[in-house]
Amino acid sequence: MVESEFKNLQDEVNQYISHDQVAEIEKAYLFAKKAHGSQTRYTGEPYITHPLAVAEILAQMRMDPPTIMAAILHDVVEDTPVEQADIVGQFGQEVADLVDGVTKLTQVHFENYAQAQAENFRKMIMAMASDIRIILIKLADRLHNMRTLHGLPLEKRRRISLVTLEIFAPIANRLGMHTFRIELEDLGFASLYPMRYKVLKSAVNKALGNRQEIMEMINHQIHDALKKGNIPSATLASREKHIYSIYRKMHEKHLSFSEIMDVYGFRIIVDKVDTCYRVLGALHNLYKPIAQRFKDYIAIPKANGYQSLHTTLFGPYGVPIEVQIRTEEMHKMAENGIAAHWLYKSEKKVFHAAQSRAREWLQGILEIDKSSRNSLEFIENVKIDLFPDEVYVFTPKGQIIELPAGATPVDFAYAIHSDIGNTCVAARLDKRLSPLSTPLTSGQQVEIITAPGARPNGAWLNFVVTGKARSKIKHYLKKQQREESIELGKRLIEKALHPYGLAFEQVMEVLQSIVESSHLESVSNLLEEVGIGNRPALLVAKQIAKLLGDSVKKEIEAHPAHPLLIKGTEGLVIRFAKCCHPIPGDHIAGLIRVGHGIEVHMMHCPHIEKYHHQADKYVPLLWEEKVEGDFPVELKVDLVNRRGSLASLALAISEAESNIENIRAQESDRHHFHVDITISARNRSHLAKVLRKIRKRKDVIRVVRNRPLVV
Repeated sequence: MVESEFKNLQDEVNQYISHDQVAEIEKAYLFAKKAHGSQTRYTGEPYITHPLAVAEILAQMRMDPPTIMAAILHDVVEDTPVEQADIVGQFGQEVADLVDGVTKLTQVHFENYAQAQAENFRKMIMAMASDIRIILIKLADRLHNMRTLHGLPLEKRRRISLVTLEIFAPIANRLGMHTFRIELEDLGFASLYPMRYKVLKSAVNKALGNRQEIMEMINHQIHDALKKGNIPSATLASREKHIYSIYRKMHEKHLSFSEIMDVYGFRIIVDKVDTCYRVLGALHNLYKPIAQRFKDYIAIPKANGYQSLHTTLFGPYGVPIEVQIRTEEMHKMAENGIAAHWLYKSEKKVFHAAQSRAREWLQGILEIDKSSRNSLEFIENVKIDLFPDEVYVFTPKGQIIELPAGATPVDFAYAIHSDIGNTCVAARLDKRLSPLSTPLTSGQQVEIITAPGARPNGAWLNFVVTGKARSKIKHYLKKQQREESIELGKRLIEKALHPYGLAFEQVMEVLQSIVESSHLESVSNLLEEVGIGNRPALLVAKQIAKLLGDSVKKEIEAHPAHPLLIKGTEGLVIRFAKCCHPIPGDHIAGLIRVGHGIEVHMMHCPHIEKYHHQADKYVPLLWEEKVEGDFPVELKVDLVNRRGSLASLALAISEAESNIENIRAQESDRHHFHVDITISARNRSHLAKVLRKIRKRKDVIRVVRNRPLVV
């Protein structure tokens, strides 16, 4: 029994490793077989058949002996009484670490399935960053599980297939493992949508039969062209699109099946890089190339290390022909990615391009993990990076930076360094000033302009596409909000303590006791809770007074409440209400919003007046003497309906040193129309200047500031 079970794997590894190493692999097999004992898979087969199949997949990729042994042992710690220490004792630390990296986290309990999957994925990525062989075992494990899904219940099959399509196939693609990706995608698609798969597969087989004649004609013409060009040892093969790729193009690009199948694909494999370009010249002489459809991934490889020349041609009868031209070495890399040429004669750890790029990507993943609040946010950020249709741009010094399609200068800045991203204020694209939200295109030179006092803007999250940029911006804003919440919490408690005749510095010891009784980590956490509106400052002040004793309470009436001062630059925890748009000079009050801090309103705004007697929500406010910044103000303007009247209004606003932030015009009758306009104003004095400028225009009938009605 041992011989027949182990024979396929034994034959495979005998082809490329020594007899002593094969003996160690057999020892791992016997150990795993004994550990799994009578366990069976859901298909009814002995459980040992699964780890052996995983090991065989890796052996076909010519992986090293520790990886093969870890593949055989990858489930023993999870599914049997065997412990990690047993693996170390029998097979050494290297194999044990690989097994530990692959082992699933079954002992951890989560609130829901999505959170459990996200945490497992995060742990897998972290393990993968420590040793890239772990993900290769994991991918082989997933591939064999997908090949044997038929024994599982329908709902579980669908769930596993969805995770395969969303996570594992993209990881295989990101690591350049084309063969793995195609099989994982097609198996996942067939399991998730069996009818769609069946219909498409039938249609593809029929279409391939119908186009046999034209394929042979193109094949013959290309062979002749290569022969005439004296191009040696070129291997020509047709290239068929896999089922899931066809489905995705139909679904995402709204193409019909015939539009996709009308394209004829070929691959030409040659001996060296120079020959690739000679083949390209021969093909462009044979058929007319389609402009904008040529890509040189040899000079600029893809992020996963993929190299090839791509060109699209007008073939016989006008049919489009897509051709990939690459060397044998590039072909191995394209098919197996980081797994290509894993074994080296040298004992030194030398990594080829795909492995180096994979390591760079994994380092970026580690940075994303540090900036993510939880596993769900981490997995969302990483998934962004798993679907990278790349653009290639240049730094001012000529360095090539790879970014996903749709990336902006902000993504570029964070790709260079987090500090550059955090302080960027503008960008030059090909030496022209451009908005930070501009999507980048391949070939552009990008220069980032930074300023020492600049900081990330929450609005950037609306257009950044890389996981690193998104996680770094969120991390910074969260940190900034925490700092501002702590500062505001301190100010609110100071204000609440004022009637008691107490200063903040006098009550630090009492605050610490409140922290302990509330099971918080520190005084800073308490202040943050108050600042963000989760805990009323008045309640904290009453707790302090109670703990300090009766002598404090007698002083309550002697100290009238005083307003909180507003600078106008508080940021994330003090927001200005959009219903009344308060500006410096207005009488203002604050409403404490749970989880959001203070919302500043005009004193007589109907949205706040009903809270006047709720001391835990209503906060009297005053503007500080010197408030800087621009504040939005809504105006209502009635104009004569004639040509140029809107332009005249805009000019008046500009002359008053104000900007238009938003404008909405509607015709009221044939002779007049009404405009709702939002402008910027520094204070009430500046607003009065703007209004005077507007009223002087002859087309203006009436202009007033839009404010909520006094109830």
